[in-house]
Amino acid sequence: MENQLILEKLDRLEKLIVGSSKEILTVEDLINYTGYKQSYIYKLVHKNVIPFSKPNGKTLFFEKSEIDTWLLQNKSQSISQIEDKAQDYINTRKK
Repeated sequence: MENQLILEKLDRLEKLIVGSSKEILTVEDLINYTGYKQSYIYKLVHKNVIPFSKPNGKTLFFEKSEIDTWLLQNKSQSISQIEDKAQDYINTRKK
């Protein structure tokens, strides 16, 4: 049981290492990269929420840089970042 768990973790690590050097991801690569379930990825594709390509009308591909941008959209700012922006705004308005 313990050996099987170790082998599964090693397999996951190997996939992450190999996948991290790829610029174009398959569904399986995207599962390993994001941790999302396959059904959720297909749901996002079906609703055109996630950027993807389907060059042959069958196989899905994802550009890693586009996925990174998509994952980081709607970023929330910390209180200190908001305070810094407010202070910058106040400083520029005084001039």
